[in-house]
Amino acid sequence: MITTVFAFLLTLGLLIVVHEYGHYRVAVACGVKVLRFSVGFGRVLLRWQRGPDGTEFVLCALPLGGYVRMLDEREAPVPAAERHRAFNRQSLPRRAAIVSAGPLANLLLAVLLYASAHWIGIEEPQAILGTPATGSLAEAAGLRAGDRVQAVSSDGDSWRDVPSMPDLRWQITQAALAGQPLQLRVTDRQGHGARTATLELQRLDVRDVDAQLMRQIGLGPAFSEPRLGKVNAGGAADAAGLRQGDHVISIDGVPVGDAQALVQRIRAAVQGDAGVEQRWRVDRDGRMLDVVVTPRIVRDGDKAFGRVDAVVGQSPAMVVVRHGPVDGVVQGLTRTWDVSALTLQMMGRMLIGEASLKNLSGPLTIADFSGQAVQQGLAYYLGFLALVSVSLGILNLLPLPMLDGGHLMYYIFEAVTGRPVSDLWLERLQRGGIALLLMMMSVALFNDVARLLGLH
Repeated sequence: MITTVFAFLLTLGLLIVVHEYGHYRVAVACGVKVLRFSVGFGRVLLRWQRGPDGTEFVLCALPLGGYVRMLDEREAPVPAAERHRAFNRQSLPRRAAIVSAGPLANLLLAVLLYASAHWIGIEEPQAILGTPATGSLAEAAGLRAGDRVQAVSSDGDSWRDVPSMPDLRWQITQAALAGQPLQLRVTDRQGHGARTATLELQRLDVRDVDAQLMRQIGLGPAFSEPRLGKVNAGGAADAAGLRQGDHVISIDGVPVGDAQALVQRIRAAVQGDAGVEQRWRVDRDGRMLDVVVTPRIVRDGDKAFGRVDAVVGQSPAMVVVRHGPVDGVVQGLTRTWDVSALTLQMMGRMLIGEASLKNLSGPLTIADFSGQAVQQGLAYYLGFLALVSVSLGILNLLPLPMLDGGHLMYYIFEAVTGRPVSDLWLERLQRGGIALLLMMMSVALFNDVARLLGLH
């Protein structure tokens, strides 16, 4: 819990500081006087100012945001001697540059964070498939447990190497959202027997980017051998004479492709209130044995499933994905662009009703994933920071009043008409923007609570 809270505050604090520093730095470069640089809202905890004419830097009690307050005649009277330093007196290009600098700072930070994660190296599961779900697109494409995905292509001409399972999931998600089929170049686990399989992703009605989407596609956990780990004393596996290290070849004469398929067969061995007897063929140090196993029944509400009281499967084969200085930056730029495009695409689909509002996430989800990312290591945390930084940058560029993109929208109107938006319309748009943002925040918070309660 403490780790999660610390990681959340660190995530939010860093991204806010970078965002506001973008505004601050460009404002100073444009000759605008910055009165206050605040991280957070509410009661001031820490204050620092360099000279009576310098910017006041403050840290406030509620760290859920921040702001940069500039000299502006619309907010308070400005002495004649300082009017040239007021924000409202700047040219249109300068005001637009100051406003857009915050979101752009977040996007530049994302490039650096993604690049840093690739320089450090991330240990990820290899792109070796588990057993495709029955009736899924992967099964229809002829994919099977143990297939290694070497590369993907959307047109069959240009191919992109797939270094790991997370990268494969990313490529599939992008293709699914675009409604395009995706070709996979696959081999066996040793890299032999190359062939091409096509996922007909255009057949999906994609509304949510979640685990259910991956189940429809048939992409489950990475391949893990159907081998038993620790066998609990007195459990069903122990009673059947199974041992740690036993490799399950088949159940009732049906081959078991991987640990996922083995788990599914065990869980399905239920008839009424009793477990169904199964005949396992196992490989124990090169000797083939036939073992009768009867899973015990476990209930979760009105659902019943089988369990053998043993660890099933091993950790998947891993690979360290690492890039050099130049390639790391290229990867950072590419991933930032892809995530930005995907974020805008999902927002657009939600706006027209083609995607569910369940895709919106709020502070509770960010806090949860912050804690998980920190525990997985520095490279994972940097990647998570980059993802949130992109989201923050793109969100602030949306043409909504109260956001940086809303101000840019005003400046476009001013550039086209030659006059600024009237005070009456500014007030109306601000009210509408506040209402819209509150609605978005409410939906995001509801989604957070629903995820924590297992309702989504």
